[in-house]
Amino acid sequence: MSDFEVIEEDLDHPKFQIKYRSSSTGSLETVPEKIPTIKILGTGGTIASKGTSSHQTAGYKVDLTIEDLVKTIPDLSTTCNLLYEQILNIDSKEIGEEELKVIYNQVKKDIEIYDGIVITHGTDTMEETAFFLQFTLNVSKPIVLCGSMRPSTAISSDGPMNLYQAIVIASDKNSWNRGILVAFNDRIISGYFLKKSNANSLDTFNAIGQGYLGNFVNNQICYYFPPSKPMGVSHLVIDSDFKLPEVGIVFAHQGLNNDIFKLFIENLKVKGLVIATMGAGSLKESTNRTIMELSNKHGVPIIYSKRSMDGMVPIGSLPKFADLKCNNIIASGSISPQKSRILLQICLMVGLDVEQTKKYFKKVYGGS
Repeated sequence: MSDFEVIEEDLDHPKFQIKYRSSSTGSLETVPEKIPTIKILGTGGTIASKGTSSHQTAGYKVDLTIEDLVKTIPDLSTTCNLLYEQILNIDSKEIGEEELKVIYNQVKKDIEIYDGIVITHGTDTMEETAFFLQFTLNVSKPIVLCGSMRPSTAISSDGPMNLYQAIVIASDKNSWNRGILVAFNDRIISGYFLKKSNANSLDTFNAIGQGYLGNFVNNQICYYFPPSKPMGVSHLVIDSDFKLPEVGIVFAHQGLNNDIFKLFIENLKVKGLVIATMGAGSLKESTNRTIMELSNKHGVPIIYSKRSMDGMVPIGSLPKFADLKCNNIIASGSISPQKSRILLQICLMVGLDVEQTKKYFKKVYGGS
């Protein structure tokens, strides 16, 4: 190529092109597209598990490395350059602040170097990790999570196909500027809206009323919409050695003992509390009064979420008493209790006050 001169290049795109003008003929010629480089980060989960028989789909153990998983998928040499690293190897139920810190910092580091990131992750808490990454990473490159519902040893294990599809999705130029993605069961799902709806089925993840972003059939990616990040998401800057404030979740039910709120706020001294209410924010009157009194006394923000999978808690559902005011009560909108907890933790961690936090919940999911 010594007799060619570089005319234009776009090195920021995952598949950039370089055009040259021939010094002898003066014509423009294009070098073939560069294939992207994708890195897989292994964290464990069912996708990295083995059972004792081909029909076992419960009680299995995390026993495989990311190297083992990569060996199960087809050759991708014409799709991308592939690298991988084992950063954790645990069941996702074991993921807490320290493990989340490992994932966040590795992704933040690697996304600057590679064209896309794939994260293998257990399904039990995948929606929480995806939601956290959505709010704390301001990136255009694709970050795709995947996992499985059946261990590697089970008949028709879904892990290899989910991993393969995640890599192909991360390699596709149309996956840029879509926020955190999840590849699962032939679907491309927004990590922002991701919800685990079934504890056993292969079709465990859905996005309820928000819909899916696309699907993956016969090695073809089909997006339904043009690239767009989830509405209302604003990047919140956090430190690499972040410390998440303690925020608890209370699941409401008939005959709920109001002393549970005193336990959380006065004994455990949580910095915030989320309630999975009955219906669209409904709790018995004595419970609402107890919550408001404790919140006023200790200055603890309380999020009213819902235990139902779909629907929302609007502002109008928040409790009202003529003799008692409370500015610390916040409606979650359509955010689930577990996602409400994460968003409240991040808001508290970056120093947002209650009014600023209300605005964040309002613009994200219609809460306040």
